[in-house]
Amino acid sequence: MTTEETPETKGVRLTAGDAELTVSPENGCRIGSLRIGGTELLRQGPRFGAFPMVPWCGRTGLGRFRNGGQTHQLPINSPPHAIHGTGRNVAWSQVRSGQSSAAFTYDLADPWPYEGRVTQTFELSPDSATVTMSVETEGDSFPAQAGWHPWFLRNLGDGGADAEIAFDAAWQEERGEDHLPTGRRIAPKPGPWDDCFGMPQGVDVTLTWPGRLELKVTSRTEWVVVYDEQAEAVCVEPQSGPPNGLNLLPRLVTPIDPLELSMTWSWRTLA
Repeated sequence: MTTEETPETKGVRLTAGDAELTVSPENGCRIGSLRIGGTELLRQGPRFGAFPMVPWCGRTGLGRFRNGGQTHQLPINSPPHAIHGTGRNVAWSQVRSGQSSAAFTYDLADPWPYEGRVTQTFELSPDSATVTMSVETEGDSFPAQAGWHPWFLRNLGDGGADAEIAFDAAWQEERGEDHLPTGRRIAPKPGPWDDCFGMPQGVDVTLTWPGRLELKVTSRTEWVVVYDEQAEAVCVEPQSGPPNGLNLLPRLVTPIDPLELSMTWSWRTLA
């Protein structure tokens, strides 16, 4: 294991074969870079890499959620909603490292109203990367979500074609004018998307850069947000529940029942 610093990231570099993955614990413990055979797959500069979404994913309506009889107000960072959790905004602590694996933690704190610990682990092989996240508490139970928001490059350069997205979803969460799910499940619509899809057999989405690389995003969870409305990047975001899930489909973290989620990126070259 070595360290690497660039204008966009500084962090812990993991290597396996010709794969290099940089984790940036000081910048929300995001994956700052993924290079396969020297080719960068993640956008650099603003909105770079792949960040964790925790303790909620996507938008929480008006920044409010209830736990039992108590209503909590989160900071509004995507008016009029609170978006993507707080884990991406804090420094995480490194607790384990090796040439191809590492683990990091951070303790939940204000503005999140409950105590708990989040752990994120990274395992790199020559043809895959697996990331696992857990949310635990020894105190009061609370609803939570976990997931990841990668910015995959739409185009890998050198005159190649743009990435193609392929998946087979059972449903699409209907999105209201407020960008929140209405609670209705509808037949999947064609893109472009900023939408959440249901895959009850597990998330399975393929990104293909024709003639260059194929990358599969898989997870045992059944929700994935696909966002491809920007020119430079496409996002495939496995998450433990739908947007506004703290309200629509709360999943309680308790002292005996932590929230655990994993995601794997696997790839093969097409050249």
